Amino acid sequence: MSASIRQGNLERRKGLIPAAALAGLLLSGIAQNVLAFGFDDVAKQAEELSQQGYSEPERNLPDELRNLNFAQYEQIQFKRDRDVWSGDGVPFTLSFFHEGMHYDSAIKLHSIDDQGEVHDFAYKPDDFTYGDLKLSDKVKTSTDLGIAGFKVNYALNDNPRKDETMVFLGASYFRVVGKDQVYGVSGRGLAVDTGLSSGEEFPRFKEFWVVKPSKSSQYLTIFALLDSASVTGAYRFVLRPGADTVVDVKSRLYLRRPIEKLGIAPLTSMYLFGPAQPSTELNYRPAIHDSNGLLISDSQNGWTWRALANPAKLMINEQATPRLRGYGLMQRNHDFSAYQDIANRYDLRPSAWVEPQNEWGAGKIELIQIPTPNETNDNIVSMWLPETAPEPGTPLDYDYRFTVTKNESRYADPSLAWVEQTRRSRGEVLKDNLVRESDGSLAFVIDFDGAALSGLGADANISAQASVGDNGELVGSRAEPNPATGGWRVFVKVKRSDNSKPLDIRAYLNKGDQRLSETWYYRLPANG
Repeated sequence: MSASIRQGNLERRKGLIPAAALAGLLLSGIAQNVLAFGFDDVAKQAEELSQQGYSEPERNLPDELRNLNFAQYEQIQFKRDRDVWSGDGVPFTLSFFHEGMHYDSAIKLHSIDDQGEVHDFAYKPDDFTYGDLKLSDKVKTSTDLGIAGFKVNYALNDNPRKDETMVFLGASYFRVVGKDQVYGVSGRGLAVDTGLSSGEEFPRFKEFWVVKPSKSSQYLTIFALLDSASVTGAYRFVLRPGADTVVDVKSRLYLRRPIEKLGIAPLTSMYLFGPAQPSTELNYRPAIHDSNGLLISDSQNGWTWRALANPAKLMINEQATPRLRGYGLMQRNHDFSAYQDIANRYDLRPSAWVEPQNEWGAGKIELIQIPTPNETNDNIVSMWLPETAPEPGTPLDYDYRFTVTKNESRYADPSLAWVEQTRRSRGEVLKDNLVRESDGSLAFVIDFDGAALSGLGADANISAQASVGDNGELVGSRAEPNPATGGWRVFVKVKRSDNSKPLDIRAYLNKGDQRLSETWYYRLPANG
């Protein structure tokens, strides 16, 4: 699994609104229809490529660049006065990434002008500064290298220079931020055989076409060609920056061979520790994570919140989704006091929500949680998998909306309370002398919040509905109002039978016989 754990934290340094959905689709249609070059052209290339044998990308990176660590690689910066379109008065500009470290293959990058003509971007060594790196003149002047990836810049915040808003760098990874956000969770174009003992395959975006925006453009259109040993694909990204940045993704896949696990709209994030799983070492920071839960909405199970964990060993499980409405890796707490990290600002890291825009059919959401000793590894992966593994021969179309937001309440059923926080504790009993003693159980304290709980007092007939899997017993559960938040707090106490195996725990709130909250679901890791 080590190949699936990228240096995410290091690289990061450097509801469902019909009107908005309609606007996005209209914008996407405009971006497609007015161009002489468009999605169908990329799809034709992807289809033709799928009928050819796979060729590994050329890698000719000199050791001076290959052996850089991240701090060194970060010193190689594109000169901002060379930003593409910076003197044209348009709202978006582009900056490039240099090859180096494990970014050892170049992409092809083009622009499309307002006449639909395609123009190539060339790598120029003089476009970059190299800090205090002791690189040879041969490397710094070589024209044999290329562009490893690119940034999209836009005036999100009150800065004199446009802000980095979207990045494509490495395999099929992309990252997006909105106003007053910093990079956290990442998207990927596709995941292939993630978590299998046979090893994961990493498709890569090998070629991009970026449509030059007009001076009044509110969106940017990017086309991409994906390639790997098993699959090719055509992608269109329509980027709309804002307080919540939205990317409408259109994709068409062509399989070269049967794929056991075809991961659609994958998300990658990091969870080290937090109140649900406190640090085993003394640390002034109460939590370190880019996401603290997986939220799933589907036609059968309603809304499910899965608190994340950093397991002692690899942990993979899934939830069937007869019809997926949306899913996301979420950062539900944005209070600085919850993190106390001045340098990394985990409080500013957004949630990412994926919402299908065409019919995906039956499938399942898979959650992969990978052990990590530190915050430099992205150890959380989630994706949608079709119920039946697709076979080559028929193009596969998966369109979705990808949104980054710090306003997580927009992705919640207003008639249901949602999980605000999960905390782990020892189970206790209060003795007659008022001393609290352990009762040998493990307790979870879950705070629910939301408009559904507004004004409900202790006499409102609210109850906690809790259950556990086969590897344990439910010691007890109760619910009580939380006067500090206006919500309700649920206490769930469990005992596990075999500590070397995980234990599934679920809970939700009822008002009488009526469901009052989303389902809280936690898989207690083995030996954790």
